[in-house]
Amino acid sequence: MTDYHLVIEAGKTERQYVKDLWRYRELFAFLAWREILIRYKQTVLGILWAIMRPLLTMLVFTFVFGKLAKFPSNGIPYPLLVFAGMLPWQFFSSSLQESGGSLIANANMISKVYFPRLVIPVSSVIVSLVDFLISFGILLVMMIFYPVSFSWNLLLLPFLLLIAFACSLGAGLWLSALSVKYRDFRYIIPFLLQFGLYISPVGFLSSVIPEKWRLLYSMNPMVGVIDGFRWALLGEKLSFYWPGFLISLLLVLFLFSTGLWYFRNTEKTFADVI
Repeated sequence: MTDYHLVIEAGKTERQYVKDLWRYRELFAFLAWREILIRYKQTVLGILWAIMRPLLTMLVFTFVFGKLAKFPSNGIPYPLLVFAGMLPWQFFSSSLQESGGSLIANANMISKVYFPRLVIPVSSVIVSLVDFLISFGILLVMMIFYPVSFSWNLLLLPFLLLIAFACSLGAGLWLSALSVKYRDFRYIIPFLLQFGLYISPVGFLSSVIPEKWRLLYSMNPMVGVIDGFRWALLGEKLSFYWPGFLISLLLVLFLFSTGLWYFRNTEKTFADVI
């Protein structure tokens, strides 16, 4: 009798790895759906949390930056200005929190069976995208209520959402891979997000930054993402700082490409280290 041995291993080439990603597409859908259920199951408000969180933050920022600090809004209602900036930031923040610890949360599955580990952080970002779409519906209602006229700039919104997705996933890949080896990175993520919230133009327009510091300020990749969202949604009353946007775009591409590179190069050690 001939003995057969089944060896499960990762794809040795990028082409093989892409085939593996497609082969495990059902696992990707399952993980994303499971995370959605876990997030809203046995909660008092359920899916309303996805609406209340940006709304409450909007109220606080409107009071602090609009009423107390009296930052300019270029004729745009301040709550609408804040909410338009809050959406991409909330997507980035939620994605980083979910994907940063996603590998640790699925340690048992990683240590027992092979599948493309990239499926786990990507599914976490997709879950955050669901929250974004829910909150985006609230923004559209606000734009009708105030009212704000829609412009052709709105057609660029899918492209800007793709940039936000790449930025969120790139940072998530870095942190999720680093968290496997260095467990204290899970404590760094909340600090980074809290710090990033106040240095990003969420509660104010980036035009309040002095001109000589604008390019340096745009080294924060979320500056270009947030400015792009506001311009696409409220573009008729806002100027667009193209040099800063291009810098942010290049940094997003760098963050995504290096994050993917580092994740792929350390992926084969996850089962041993985790």
